[in-house]
Amino acid sequence: MPYVNIRITREGASAEQKARLIRGVTELLQATLGKNPATTVVVIDEVDTDNWGIGGESVTARRKTGK
Repeated sequence: MPYVNIRITREGASAEQKARLIRGVTELLQATLGKNPATTVVVIDEVDTDNWGIGGESVTARRKTGK
């Protein structure tokens, strides 16, 4: 039973976009590894940009400075 965890920043990914991600990852695992789609679990976690850091700064701060 494959388990895939996708983490993205919380910036308005639509329900349709997330559904496409889930469908696409499931199809990729089936096509590439022969995994059963019925037992493939995909979880999307959305993280506030204040809680996601890169290079010692939050994504929120980086975006304010144009990084």
